[in-house]
Amino acid sequence: MKLDSTDNSTQSSSPTRDEERIRSIIEEMVQFTKARENRDLIKRLITQSVRLGEDGLDRLDLKILTSALYELRDAFGVFEPYKGRRKLTIFGSARTKAQSRSYEMAKRLAHEMADIGWMTVTGGGPGIMEAGMLGAGGENSFGIGIRLPFEDEGAPWVQAHRVEMKYFFTRKLMLVKESDAFVALPGGFGTLDEIFEVLTLMQTGKAQLAPLVLLEPPSSNYYELLLGFVEEALLSGEFISKPDLSLITLAKDQEKAKETITRFYSNFHSMRFVKNQLVLRVQSEPSEALIGALKERFPDLCKGEPDYKRIDPTPEEIKDQDAIDCYRIVFSFNRSSYGRLRQAVDLINDSSSS
Repeated sequence: MKLDSTDNSTQSSSPTRDEERIRSIIEEMVQFTKARENRDLIKRLITQSVRLGEDGLDRLDLKILTSALYELRDAFGVFEPYKGRRKLTIFGSARTKAQSRSYEMAKRLAHEMADIGWMTVTGGGPGIMEAGMLGAGGENSFGIGIRLPFEDEGAPWVQAHRVEMKYFFTRKLMLVKESDAFVALPGGFGTLDEIFEVLTLMQTGKAQLAPLVLLEPPSSNYYELLLGFVEEALLSGEFISKPDLSLITLAKDQEKAKETITRFYSNFHSMRFVKNQLVLRVQSEPSEALIGALKERFPDLCKGEPDYKRIDPTPEEIKDQDAIDCYRIVFSFNRSSYGRLRQAVDLINDSSSS
């Protein structure tokens, strides 16, 4: 799941002599590194580090930033070789027993997703996390652990590509950033936190749309109760909109969870904002009938008159070699109705199978 990386930083318009000297030193430092790409960003990282020192921050604040940077660098390195593969993040309780139905469902789902080329990402601990790693197998799974004073070191006996984190916020970033789909089995506060964070990121456009499946055994009403609360308290109270519920799918078996994920990517590939327009990348050439259906059924997604149309890859996408083999639908998205956008993706997927 790609996260919004909009840059809101500001720079001084009239640097002092000392600032000019610092910039010159940083420029020289970068020239001596092995970095050949993204040197502008590397210079800015160094510059911000210097400014943090000049700000006179508390040592604890600097330690938090330093630890987070170390952790993220480590995690990025672990995931980098697998950028081209789809990944599923499985959330759920560390307390779930291996004999439980939830454990078996998580294990089977991860195994079935590995069979079609997907990798599985978990929190690296016992319970549901252990089930996901075992089901996917060591070569197809990631364990992003968290160091807690009252727990053992996760499930070290399970093979996986591993990263250990000190902070929950860096751990959650990696659980979300690297994944193309999410399945949550019943769990405690942590699981609910992860579910609602993913929902919030998608609802606000801070992350790309992705399937979010709430998976529970047939005999359980865990998520039925949760969704009942969401509808009775949040929807009825007008704290969310009805289309927001389209971001969630309830499943009672791993077959439906798998079908929800694979259907989402049956035609839809990804999306990207280019200037003021949203580009939807799809695998099948959009028909005139599909363009017409989008204009008829989803005019509200556009800022003005419905302006859905087919285009070739944009210069920005070509420069980045970003999904250039896909077909494209572009329109002036209002940047607010992400639940309705999820419904439009369903229409796009249905069009390829009709």
